[in-house]
Amino acid sequence: MRFLPLLFLLVFSLAALGEEITPVENLLRERLLLMKDVAAYKWQHHLAVADPAREQQVLASSVEAGLTVGLTADSSRAFFLSQIEAAREIQEYWIDLWQAGASPPAKIPDLASETRPRLLALGDKIIQAAAEQQLVQREKFLQLMTVEGLSDARRDEIFTALEKLSFYPDRLTQILDSGTLRIGTTGDYEPFSLRHDDGKDFRGIDIDMAKDLAAALGVEPVFVATSWPAPLADLEAGKYDIAMGGVSRTLERQRRGFFSQPYHVDGKTALTRCVDKHRFASLADIDKPSVRVVVNPGGTNERFVDANIRHAKKMLYPDNRRIFSLLTRGDADVMITDRIEAEWQAGNNTALCVPVAGNFTYQEKAYLMPRDIALKEFVDTWLSLRMAEGTLDPLLKPH
Repeated sequence: MRFLPLLFLLVFSLAALGEEITPVENLLRERLLLMKDVAAYKWQHHLAVADPAREQQVLASSVEAGLTVGLTADSSRAFFLSQIEAAREIQEYWIDLWQAGASPPAKIPDLASETRPRLLALGDKIIQAAAEQQLVQREKFLQLMTVEGLSDARRDEIFTALEKLSFYPDRLTQILDSGTLRIGTTGDYEPFSLRHDDGKDFRGIDIDMAKDLAAALGVEPVFVATSWPAPLADLEAGKYDIAMGGVSRTLERQRRGFFSQPYHVDGKTALTRCVDKHRFASLADIDKPSVRVVVNPGGTNERFVDANIRHAKKMLYPDNRRIFSLLTRGDADVMITDRIEAEWQAGNNTALCVPVAGNFTYQEKAYLMPRDIALKEFVDTWLSLRMAEGTLDPLLKPH
């Protein structure tokens, strides 16, 4: 595979050649300066400098962070490995000094609660800066990266790794090369996506489809929790590759991302207690001052309520998994949601009914992706074949 080198994408400027330290050099130096504190803590607690398990964890999280900005897995790994080796060198330097009789710092920060959180935050900032900022010349970098205990050879290795950072040409290539498909899903919208009570696993129609898509790509599925107020922001931040979980196609989302072809047609309707179903047979019946309409924030349900409910009392409830209990307890009168979710809840709770014969709106469910045509074309091809083969039918039919 051919990737785009970072320096090819970055433009040098006269400012970068001056005395000012650009963010990436500043952040790298700040991170390495913290190694004296790390060394002091290890010296105080008789811990080994090398921590292979921790180092592998840092490398894995660094590669994952690099994927959010499109950095290739191999170049991110090499870049952070160069920093780990530099960190070891600095720690060993200070511990050798203290073993020879030099005095360690009088105040030593706690590694777990003070130093490590700072290191983690700096690691994320370094990824962003390395992907976005201009790079100084090698000689200037080596000068700016002077840290006690760090050899010239290590500084040069860091610069070389930074210089060789590269971007994937598109998201599909990233998925195939990294071996993972990151699926954004809310885990609170049955029957499409529901997170288990243990908070670890997901189930639902789109969870099954996500696993099938990953298998078609020949990669592993990794589920990333998102929320209805944040799917676009998380998508644009690179936190996942595709949103799957009953996502409705809207023009706002289409402006900022790509949708697959639709796989389910639906619309907004109402859900209420069965004893009250004759009270709420139309939107006009619902939109009265005495009616309490509950809705989860941030998604198309709330947008419908804001656009169409003028007189009824709007109640926001953030937990879409437990919002229906407000209806059964009588703490709310009506919920506006998609028909498939309303029918699902009514089918699993004899106290709840769908009072409206038709839908208030027309909407389509589809999969949301970044503006990457290569990924969209693959997903559309996969989805067309699965729909023609009838893969979706047994998943949707019970609902």
